[in-house]
Amino acid sequence: MTTAEIAKDFTELLKRGDSHGAAAKYNADDIVSYEAMEGPMAVCNGKEAVKEKGAWWEANHEVHGGSIEGPYVNGDQFALRFSFDVTPKSTGERVKMDEVGLYTVKNGKISEERFYY
Repeated sequence: MTTAEIAKDFTELLKRGDSHGAAAKYNADDIVSYEAMEGPMAVCNGKEAVKEKGAWWEANHEVHGGSIEGPYVNGDQFALRFSFDVTPKSTGERVKMDEVGLYTVKNGKISEERFYY
């Protein structure tokens, strides 16, 4: 599959609410995930660590709605824009989130993801 084909299918899975299926299908075993923050989840190495980061996020946020725009493809990378309406359980304060995810594809899998917010 081309980067554009992977990006399109990955995005469609996310839009259908199947983030677990998208990650299982497309994340490389040695994926590296970078968040724009400090702390233990700023950099996650490996498919299992990225899965654990996602599980932590789901357990600690109530999602009221959201949208995904893209994919925007350039070479071996694609970007998605995420907008979410969430309540972090730690604060109880409902907020709007807006972030961009930049994904790098190698050998038919997502080898890196970087989030900007």
